[in-house]
Amino acid sequence: MTRQITGEIFKKMVINAAAAIELHKQEINELNVFPVPDGDTGTNMSLTIGTAEKALMADAPAALGQAAEITAGAMLRGARGNSGVILSLLFRGFSRRLKDIDAADAAEIAHALVTGVDSAYKAVMKPAEGTILTVSRLAAGAAVVAAEDEGDVEIILEKALEAGYIALADTINQNPVLKKAGVIDAGAKGYLYILDGMLKSLRGELLSKSDTKAASNDKADFGQFSDDDITFTYCTEFIAECKFKSDTAPLRMFLDKSGDSIVVVDDGEIVKVHVHTDDPGAVLTEALTYGPLLSIKVENMREQHSETLQLAIAQDGASTQGVSNTQGVSNTQGANSPQASDATPEPKAPVQLKEYGFVVVCVGDGIEEVFRDLGADNIITGGQTMNPSTEDILTKINETPAETVFVMPNNKNIILAAEQCVPLAQKRVVVIPTKSIPQGVSAMLAADSAGDVHDMAECMTDAAWRVHTAQITMAARDSSYDGKEIKEGEYIALLEDSLAASGPEIDDVVDAVSVAIQGFSPEFITVFYGEDVDEKSSAAVSGRISAASPGAETSTIRGGQPLYHYIISAE
Repeated sequence: MTRQITGEIFKKMVINAAAAIELHKQEINELNVFPVPDGDTGTNMSLTIGTAEKALMADAPAALGQAAEITAGAMLRGARGNSGVILSLLFRGFSRRLKDIDAADAAEIAHALVTGVDSAYKAVMKPAEGTILTVSRLAAGAAVVAAEDEGDVEIILEKALEAGYIALADTINQNPVLKKAGVIDAGAKGYLYILDGMLKSLRGELLSKSDTKAASNDKADFGQFSDDDITFTYCTEFIAECKFKSDTAPLRMFLDKSGDSIVVVDDGEIVKVHVHTDDPGAVLTEALTYGPLLSIKVENMREQHSETLQLAIAQDGASTQGVSNTQGVSNTQGANSPQASDATPEPKAPVQLKEYGFVVVCVGDGIEEVFRDLGADNIITGGQTMNPSTEDILTKINETPAETVFVMPNNKNIILAAEQCVPLAQKRVVVIPTKSIPQGVSAMLAADSAGDVHDMAECMTDAAWRVHTAQITMAARDSSYDGKEIKEGEYIALLEDSLAASGPEIDDVVDAVSVAIQGFSPEFITVFYGEDVDEKSSAAVSGRISAASPGAETSTIRGGQPLYHYIISAE
């Protein structure tokens, strides 16, 4: 029986939960709807909670609030993939409910679970049912009901799990794609393994990551699923203490009338604001109604732009290296001038920021080269099975020498992690929600640095959405989808989020994709071939695709990407 959760107990619960998800991560990976060789939900959840495990192992928090805050902070920055980000949000809300609490009873823990669910729902723009959101909500609700009559934390977690597993079984009916594949939601199951690991910790059932677990037969049969006119003069940022009031809704309304490019982040104790306005005094006066100002920064953007432009003109011709080779530049990199060892070092020159920069997520040396040629400042090597964390993306954003950084995730499972960087970064961040490499390429082609942020974001997003993406890979296991049997080792083709074709002969699969692409009446087709494909084979595939759409201009590029033989763009 456990009546209260302290910081020390919670630390053990999280460590046990991390072991639980690690033990079952491959089983969760295999719940990916399509049998592609890169299902990564389990891996992402394991890596995300693993960051909390490491942070807690390095500390000894006695208070529950402190332990929960360490957990949430580590997971926020270490979150990978949609499932990892949502998991971090569940723990973030949980942490907020328990802030400054030394120990919590069953009722407090149950309500903290609910607060975690609320936090996750609010952060997801279009929350879908039949997912980890649904299961976590129903599990938390059952915990609250149980806590009305029961003071044992173990029992309320047990009731949460019971309700969660019932909800998990129903996810197959709530999501039509899961229903076609005959599979439950992977992220939801991972969340229940985490709750189960926490419960086991309270019961003294400590798990080891070296344990072996029999794989479940519950495999999937088949792929898962700003805006600033620079019309205001002053970039105004501040952090205010929420001493007099904490509801930031009125502040958001005031800012909306006072300017644009508004970012408001609050955690109940402080509020951090970024806004472009013509009257920073009025904004700061409004901020003072919340409490003392802890930090203030006001910059005249028109003057900055003018000075930067003059500097660029003065430096033009003197050196082009700093303009053409900006990859990996950080605020400290290359700052020291070469001096004799006994000389007084020169002061570090401030890095001159350009107006716009670009961070891209991709994998494959050929694809990376394409993005660099298009003007990408920083490239994060990643994609399926290699989802970068929020911290990884944030690091590259901060290294990019630009006032505004556009981020192209190029994978639907990375978009949410990228969006978490917006309030964390020290500069303006705009995430273009690209879901594939072709969408990212099209977005970069549409980037026009002569426009303002709002226009650029709109043009880049529109360009990305005009692109259709097909991918050809090999089935990682036997499965069936919508009545169609798929054998391990067969070629499968995905068109957007749907199965386009499968079979033992690649020519047949390519022909099926060619017919599907033809239906879009494309003007341009680009074939990126992978690291395991030779030039002769890729030329033959491109020829078949081109023959089906003779009116399109077809190009072939060595992408060098792993796992996917071909990534095909049709626009």
